[in-house]
This record gives sequence, structure tokens and C-alpha cells, in this order.
Amino acid sequence: MINAIAMLAATVGAAERRRVEDDDAVLVERHRGGDPDAFALIYRAHVDAVHRRLGRILGPIPEREDITQEVFLALHKALPGFRGDAKVSTLLHRIAINRACEHLRVQARRPATPMDTTFFDALVDGAGSPERRTAERQALTRVFECLARIKPKKRVAFILRVVDGLSFEEIAELVDATPETVAKRVQHAQSELDELIARADRRPS
Repeated sequence: MINAIAMLAATVGAAERRRVEDDDAVLVERHRGGDPDAFALIYRAHVDAVHRRLGRILGPIPEREDITQEVFLALHKALPGFRGDAKVSTLLHRIAINRACEHLRVQARRPATPMDTTFFDALVDGAGSPERRTAERQALTRVFECLARIKPKKRVAFILRVVDGLSFEEIAELVDATPETVAKRVQHAQSELDELIARADRRPS
């Protein structure tokens, strides 16, 4: 059986798991001092990681590019009041996760839109047979269809824990909740996802 969650987790590179933050504080000070290039450097240092995280949370939606830009606009507005009591990347990914949750809540009230299946191109095994690639695409499509039926807070906690590999404490810092609350959300999301996938597997093809 193809494990679509493992395929998603494979997109989280080692550099994304352990990023050095030292330069960010310097760039923030340069930005506050009026350096016109500083924010562009912050953007380039983080945009790929933010875009990939939004992709894992939101799935194959065409709005990912726009939402990524909205996240950095919000960061630009937030930096003048940034006190440095957290890492810049933490602030940035808090903004990204909040924006993702807002989008998921809005989408839940709208008719489902077709998936942007080009999102899966980087995930499927390009060296595999056509049948294998088709099966992997179908598995990924099914997972995201099931995730769409899970409440945003639980969906986000599940992705951050099971796909991104963050600890409950790290997730709690990003979503403004206790580690215990995060653990419950992950547990509930896993149970719901397992049941939804099982139902999907029982449906006649």
C-alpha cells in the first residue's frame, strides 16, 4: 500500500529541519535601520520553506503563491513591533499557519474546487512505472480529500507533527496552544483520517 503521508514527509529536507537563525536578527535590525535590501534577504532566506509548508498544509490549491506573498506582507507589517522574544522564523511560520487556517475555514464553506495536480509532480517517483506514478497520485489525492474533511486546527497539528516531524512543544509555540492540546489534536486527526481513508477504500471504484 502506498503511504501518501510518508511521501509528503519526504519533501521536508534536512536544511528545513535545522535552520541557523543568527543572520535573521541582524537583518531585522538592518531593516529597522532603513536598509532597503534587508527584507529582501529575509524573504529569500525563508520563502521556499514557507511555500513548502503551506503546500503540505493546504495541499494542491492554486492560491498557494498568493498566500505565500500575503504571509510576507504580514511579516513586513509585523517587524516594526517585533521585540525579538522569538525567532523571526517562528513569527513567520505563525503567520503562515494562521493564514492557512483562515483559508481552510473559508474553503470549508465553499464548494470543492478541482485540485492542482501539478502539485504532485515533485512527490511521485519519476523513475517509477506509469502505473506506479498513477497509483501514487491517486493516493495523494485521496489523502488530501480526506484531510479537507478534518477541522483546520487538527489538520494543521497533524501535518506539523506527522509530516513535518515537529515536537509537540515546537507546534505549541507555533499555534499558541499547550503541548497537551496539540497532542490531542494530532491523536484525533489521526483517528479521523484513518477512518476517512478506510471509508474511501470501501467505496466502489
